[in-house]
Amino acid sequence: MSIDLFQSVYKGKKVLVTGDTGFKGSWMCLWLKELGADVYGYALPPLTKQDNYVTTGLASKIKHRDGDVRDKEKLQTYFNEVQPDLAFHLAAQPLVIDSYNNPHYNFETNLMGTVNFFEAVRHCPSVKVAVNVTTDKCYKNNEIDYGYKETDPMGGDDPYSASKGCSELITNSYLKSFFTKAGTANIASGRAGNVIGGGDWADNRIIPDIIRAYQNKKDLVVRNPTSVRPWQFVLEPVFGYLRLGEKLYNNGKKFSGGWNFGPVPDETYNVNQVVTEVKKLIPSVNVTSPANPEKLHEAGLLQLDITKAMMQLDWKPRLNFEKTIDVTISGYLQELKPGTDVYAARLEQLKQYCSEGVQKNN
Repeated sequence: MSIDLFQSVYKGKKVLVTGDTGFKGSWMCLWLKELGADVYGYALPPLTKQDNYVTTGLASKIKHRDGDVRDKEKLQTYFNEVQPDLAFHLAAQPLVIDSYNNPHYNFETNLMGTVNFFEAVRHCPSVKVAVNVTTDKCYKNNEIDYGYKETDPMGGDDPYSASKGCSELITNSYLKSFFTKAGTANIASGRAGNVIGGGDWADNRIIPDIIRAYQNKKDLVVRNPTSVRPWQFVLEPVFGYLRLGEKLYNNGKKFSGGWNFGPVPDETYNVNQVVTEVKKLIPSVNVTSPANPEKLHEAGLLQLDITKAMMQLDWKPRLNFEKTIDVTISGYLQELKPGTDVYAARLEQLKQYCSEGVQKNN
């Protein structure tokens, strides 16, 4: 099975990805590179030597420029130099707890970063497609057993969720104000659930926390064991973003707007269930609860309705929960093994995802 599931749309195209040094951005750039795209990245430098961008050696495989999405002029200059055909906006402040610690930076990055991205798109006529990647937390969450639809209200009580709801409102405003006429870019947004996979080393995320506990032979402290999230392997939403880009490029503005990418309804699990599944693969991890439970608000129940993407994009999740945890943990264990060619290991996971997953579910 070919990894090109997109009618060769990306082959030979210039694709600009903000946030390429991040977790999802680096995985997207790897897939785009293997599709034959001319990949350009714009982002802050990677945070650690463990980051997926570093361990895969992406810096030598794509063209990258260090830059902050809050810097409107620098971002616009890069767009004008590259003249991309398609652009994906993944640069963001991505963590709920960090948004409490520095709300100004959170809002400035996630709001004005979005504005600067669409301004750059608006003033760069080469761009045919632009996709803003946000999150499932953009929705006003009423903590009910209900999958949020693309037409549901934006919202968010914590600074991160509120900023992502605002990013969606900004996207819609630019769509309606500047991108409805023929000849303008076709724009959309992608809203994904809790994304996991090898190469994510962010603080205060359950899978990286588990791997760090395993590495350091320390107890795993679980903040919110009963929180329900739409867990998915990183290639699931990346497949969705790239499929959305393909549809926008080939079919135009009827694919504009917001799109959810998450697991099917019966594949939604809580943090405790994630830990239990991981312990089948790494039995030595010991779990404890924090001595002083976290008081900061985080959503307890969050689900997405993915009907629209399944019906209109011909996209659906390829991996069940057990397989999602399996490929995620194997990705970490591979990179922790001395001498591993991490890029080759990631590419092998991509090939397996495209062959095993697609063949078994189509």
